Amino acid sequence: MEDYFLDMEIVAPGCFMNIMKGGLLPSNGMIWEFTNEMKPVDLYCYLHAKYGHPNGLMTLLKKNTSDNLIHWDWNFATSDGLISIMGMNFRTEVALKGNFKDKGLTKDMFISQIKTDMGKYGKKITEFRKEIETWTQFTNPYHRIKRAVDQNFKQLDSLDVDPERDRLKHPRNSGDAHELEESWRTLRTKYSAAVGLVFGLRAMLPVLAESFVNLVFFVLARPEIKSNDRLFKSLIRQNIDIRVQTLHLHCLGFKSAVDYSSSECKAFHSLMNERNDLLHGNVEVSKLAVGDIYFHGNTPLFKRYDDFWSITIGASMESVRFGMIHSDYSAIEGFIEYIIQQLDDKIAGQIRFIVEQSLMGINTKTGRLGFLLPESIADFRASATDPRSSAPGEGRTDEGEPWEPIPDVTPAE
Repeated sequence: MEDYFLDMEIVAPGCFMNIMKGGLLPSNGMIWEFTNEMKPVDLYCYLHAKYGHPNGLMTLLKKNTSDNLIHWDWNFATSDGLISIMGMNFRTEVALKGNFKDKGLTKDMFISQIKTDMGKYGKKITEFRKEIETWTQFTNPYHRIKRAVDQNFKQLDSLDVDPERDRLKHPRNSGDAHELEESWRTLRTKYSAAVGLVFGLRAMLPVLAESFVNLVFFVLARPEIKSNDRLFKSLIRQNIDIRVQTLHLHCLGFKSAVDYSSSECKAFHSLMNERNDLLHGNVEVSKLAVGDIYFHGNTPLFKRYDDFWSITIGASMESVRFGMIHSDYSAIEGFIEYIIQQLDDKIAGQIRFIVEQSLMGINTKTGRLGFLLPESIADFRASATDPRSSAPGEGRTDEGEPWEPIPDVTPAE
């Protein structure tokens, strides 16, 4: 049994299906699963070097995209039945269909024999690896921030904060004071949470817009800029207003320059300045003022009388401009849309697609950008004893259009 898995014979797909449909195999099969006991890429290269292209039925029937339940498979025959080796989204499966039980075969035996045999095909494996592209998958920073912003707004809205409705009246007697104390405990927690969420959103909204600008620059920067790391980093570190105004100079795909005097850009610039004051703790009295008080010597002369609500919860809500947070989000979205509208239609469509993706990919050798896997990855498990369980698409949980990665998101000159 030392070489049991090294003497397997390739089975043509048609023959494989005829055997399965003919009911000639015993129903006592097995399925082994393993993840990283053997690197999937190493196993694929070994099988390809030894047996040629994948010959499995799932390979023949799969879509010509990266969105499949089974990405590759080989079918083999032994004296005891059929063996299928399948590469999936989360694991490798070895399905043994036939009279394999009580033969003393184990998953560890399979892995050990394959690893030992790899050394015999080292040269072929090395040669085949030259055909494999290396892509690095990375997080889309804009999408990550956008998701956090949307989640914070969702939490904020769920608090159902309404200062006009919730405003507590100043107590006029001891009975009112007791009622105020009880209501205060409830509202204080809710409004403190609201202030914290709005504070965070005020910091994130301009960053969301800036991350969009950086994403556009990263994707569309001219080749001579992308190929010069020092130049690329120098340009991406410029002040945000300069970056925005020079996008059409440093990037491909713009049909017109970004007018920084537009209402969309002005709104963004104002929010960026407010964000800087917020994060750096700048002491801008005109922006932090909550009211004036006159003094005659040490005697305060109030311009107007406030109440508990005004000097506590009300002041906190005013300091973060709670009433404007949704309209400020709209201003950021308007700024982003304005920049997209300055792009050629084809490139604008690509950018709209890119911002919706949580993960991106880059070919480390060519610098080509793409999208490697679908946003939702499906999984399924089949029964080892039911031949029908290997039907393509069985157990699929995702729906929608086929996933076709963009071949190249960099526009031609």
